[in-house]
Formats: sequence, C-alpha cells, structure tokens
Amino acid sequence: MSDEDEIILAELDDEELVQQMFDDLYDGLKEEIEEGVNILLERKWEPYDILTKALVGGMTIVGADFRDGILFVPEVLLAANAMKGGMYILKPLLAETGAPRVGKMVIGTVKGDIHDIGKNLVSMMMEGAGFEVVDLGINNPVENYLAALEEHKPDILGMSALLPTTMPYMTAAVDPMKEKGIRDDYIVLVGGAPLNEEFSEAVGADAYCRDAAVTVETAKDLIARRHNQLASSG
Repeated sequence: MSDEDEIILAELDDEELVQQMFDDLYDGLKEEIEEGVNILLERKWEPYDILTKALVGGMTIVGADFRDGILFVPEVLLAANAMKGGMYILKPLLAETGAPRVGKMVIGTVKGDIHDIGKNLVSMMMEGAGFEVVDLGINNPVENYLAALEEHKPDILGMSALLPTTMPYMTAAVDPMKEKGIRDDYIVLVGGAPLNEEFSEAVGADAYCRDAAVTVETAKDLIARRHNQLASSG
C-alpha cells in the first residue's frame, strides 16, 4: 500500500471509523484498534458504546467466521489480541462509568491439563461479548474452582480439558458444588476436544460448548433464560 492510499482514521466519520475498526479487528491490527478507540473517546463516545458497537460488533463477525470455518485459530487469536488492546484502554473507563456487564465468568483448564489455547480463545471471545472474565489458567484442582466461585461470585463456571484422562476432574468439581448446595447458583459450561453432549450431561454441566463462538452464544442464552426465570419467580 502506498502512502497516498493509506487510510487516516481521524479523517473518517463515526460510521466509517466503526466499519474500518471491524476490518482492522478482523485483520488483527492492534495499534489501529487502539487508535480507533482513542479517536472515538476524543469524539465523546461513551466507553460502553465503543465496547459494544465497535469492538463487540467486530468480534461478532470474527466469531461467526470462526464458527463457519472461514477463519482459523491463529487469525482469531490475532483479532482477540487487537481487541485486548482496545479493552485495555476502555477497562478503567468502564469501571468508572459503572457500565452494564453481560455477566461474569470464571474459567480454567482442569488439573493435569496444560492446554490453554482453546480456553484463552473462549476468555477473549467472552470479553469481546461484554462479559467480565476471571481466568484461573491451567492445571486447576477442584479447590481452585470452588475458591474462585466464592471469591468472584460469577454467573458462569467454565472448565476446559483437552486430554481424555483429565475429563473426570470436571465431575470432581461439580460434585462438591452439589454437596454444598450451590450447584444451581451457577451456570456450568464445559469444553474441549474429547468432550461431547453426553459427557456434559453425565458430569452435570449445563452445556457442552464445542468452540469459543458457541460458548458465547450459549452463555448469553443461558444468562437471559436465568434472568427471565428470576423475574417471573420474583
């Protein structure tokens, strides 16, 4: 691209800039996303509007193309990393304004398992959809999950496993929740290559999510249903 063809973000009107940010997110251009976020802030956009309209809007396209096999993991990680750049600027501002969050999720890979690409992807896509995410990292024994539930009071617990040998740890985490009588306080989502719907049901999870895009859709759906139930029972 020659200098003459270069797009100058500051010269675009709001609508064009948001469209350009969709493209830049799709292409994983972190610096451009950060610049775009700053321009919108200078134009007195609310942080929450920048998050939902520019960043989440862009990641929704990435998520759909990932689900449909048009984009692959490396590209999605780049897009998510660009999104993170924008989120880094917006996070403190969102906290100040008390912006509404879609929900909160605690996520981690189970004990004995050190795979985290899938989990990281889910974390990023969930943040991209407006969730607050607490990432416990890899190799988590049951105690870590239970402590995190108590400390962070999330809506959702997400567990990931890539090794068939580590799958039983998911059952080991859900059982104590039942014993403590707190299982129904949380939405439990499980994911990972060797898992399936039947395993998810056997463990006592609410849903099996085969990839990051499905996780976001499932989480939103279950949270909406939960809000409706609470509203009708209240």
